[in-house]
Amino acid sequence: MDNKLLEILVCPVCKGPLHYDRAAQELVCSPCRLAYTIRDGIPVMLPEEARALPPEEEVRK
Repeated sequence: MDNKLLEILVCPVCKGPLHYDRAAQELVCSPCRLAYTIRDGIPVMLPEEARALPPEEEVRK
């Protein structure tokens, strides 16, 4: 994932920062508890495509 792209991307729901989960290939919004998948190097930033994080899954802040 390109660092410059990570600097400008924000959560489309709350406009908050995202962190890159390299292992899961996702961009995660901690406040919204949503994970946006990265397909073929392209982040899919659609709220309806995001994965809701279950309560037991720890989120990096």
